[in-house]
Amino acid sequence: MSQASDLQQIADANASGRRPVVFVHGLWLLPSSWDRWSALFAEAGYAPVSPGWPDDPDTVAEANAHPEVLAGKSVGQVADHFCDLIGKLDQQPAIVGHSFGGLITQISAGRGLSAASVAIDPAPFRGVLPLPFSALRSASPVLGNPANRHRAVPLTYEQFRYAFANAVSEDEARELYAEYAVPAPGEPLFQAAFANLNPWTEVTVDTENPARGPMLVMSGEKDHTVPHAVAHASYERQARNTGAVTEFVEMKGRGHALTIDSGWREVAETALAFVQRFA
Repeated sequence: MSQASDLQQIADANASGRRPVVFVHGLWLLPSSWDRWSALFAEAGYAPVSPGWPDDPDTVAEANAHPEVLAGKSVGQVADHFCDLIGKLDQQPAIVGHSFGGLITQISAGRGLSAASVAIDPAPFRGVLPLPFSALRSASPVLGNPANRHRAVPLTYEQFRYAFANAVSEDEARELYAEYAVPAPGEPLFQAAFANLNPWTEVTVDTENPARGPMLVMSGEKDHTVPHAVAHASYERQARNTGAVTEFVEMKGRGHALTIDSGWREVAETALAFVQRFA
């Protein structure tokens, strides 16, 4: 996703006069994973903006052909990238993020940049302590080799099936893998894995800023990558913010692919209803 494309989306949102909604994807996906969400939010009167991470290719085919362009992206770099883009919007946006995008959403909200935030199966930040086995297994294709910190790492179909698509049929899992899966930079996973051991980590969220705004944390009941214990621990940290609304919703029977699988609309409409209440 080129910087020019991102800036054009921002210009279009500003010209529309509508409230922007910024969508932030996570690892192993691209901005195109939000296309159906963008259409739904546009129908509801918002101006959708789905920027890429720095150097994101435009298509899944390009990403799989040139994984090296995805490597070497840190949480701090990606957070600063999105916060810079958000700062170019004329209106304070709602921000919706999935997985590591949910972490970036919380970082942005903690900097006072969000009118309302939805963090879906968010990757953990410093202070979130649960570390279930399924989360370790989901991350093991990256964390199993220290050299992966500086690489972009693809998932095999079997790894994707476990980490993302465990709650859908075999046929749907294969379709999702073919349509959406791309290599992901290893560095954010290493940063998150060691965040509680590193006082200087970039994987921190200001949960106490009274300007954080309303926040909804969503969890897929069957998520292996960000299990309920991890998502709810993030919610509990956020809920200490006495100056802002914090809510938690668990989506029954759903895995980590809940934003892209055949049940995406229920998840999107839950997020939209929250945003509509506050923004």
